[in-house]
Amino acid sequence: MSGGLAALLDDVAVLARLAAASVDDVGAAAGRASMKATGVVVDDAAVTPRYVHGFAAERELPIIKRIAIGSLRNKLLFILPAALLLSQFVPWLLTPILMLGGTYLCFEGAEKIYEMVSGHHEESEQPAAAQGKEHEERMVKGAIRTDFILSAEIMVIALNEVADEPLVSRGLILVVVALMITALVYGVVALIVKMDDIGLHLAQRDSGAARRIGRGLVAGMPKLLSALAVVGSVAMLWVGGHILLVGVDELGWHAPYELVHHLEEAVHDAAGALGGVLAWTVNTLASAIVGLAVGAVVVAVLHLVPRREKADAGH
Repeated sequence: MSGGLAALLDDVAVLARLAAASVDDVGAAAGRASMKATGVVVDDAAVTPRYVHGFAAERELPIIKRIAIGSLRNKLLFILPAALLLSQFVPWLLTPILMLGGTYLCFEGAEKIYEMVSGHHEESEQPAAAQGKEHEERMVKGAIRTDFILSAEIMVIALNEVADEPLVSRGLILVVVALMITALVYGVVALIVKMDDIGLHLAQRDSGAARRIGRGLVAGMPKLLSALAVVGSVAMLWVGGHILLVGVDELGWHAPYELVHHLEEAVHDAAGALGGVLAWTVNTLASAIVGLAVGAVVVAVLHLVPRREKADAGH
């Protein structure tokens, strides 16, 4: 009896070691996959604060919480099962679907630029805090919709990094990636939007240095949030354009991506120590130009053409 129990305990110990090794493997793979998606994560963190800008301070964290829950729902309930099924049975569909999402990001970024340049703002001139519950609902839904595209890009990048793993392992890794990325992005966003409150707290401290830092944070945060709104719009162009460049390359049209790649290599080789940074800048700029061009076409189709037809009908 004792021998059987000892054998059973040995078996349990072996299984526990295997499980621990599997958890370590999943964690390591999730870390590698997350690192590959770093650029999109940064963009996600830059895009989101503009949806919270202008709301009353007490509504900022609840809004971020709602967006974070929506983001996690996007990743776990929709993107993860769809990505796993597509990668298992029809992997060729992943690229066209991602490209549709990239086109939407290009449209959103170009539309914001069009509104800034033309002065045609569909949103109310009132501050967000004065526009009521309906405006908050619209902003949360818009943020979750944009997050869906960015999250899909993050999850597909992660999936590509672990494509050789078994199906169950891929699923577990993507769950870990979804949790890690969501916590990171929305933790950073919450810190950014509450930085002025931290500044107010510091400004009331006895320490002169703390008060100076606090006043600097209070004075600087509105400018930072406005800058992030612009960065977020540009980031949508960059990410959307990059998705399209990579997508057309994978679908067989290699010339656009190869041109950008050759420019990257030329800058990298010529710039010495700064080669890596400048090569990344070239790729980012080229992607943003592609995103702006594609987005401008969609904006023209959805905004300018209907407006012109309406004007012609009025005559």
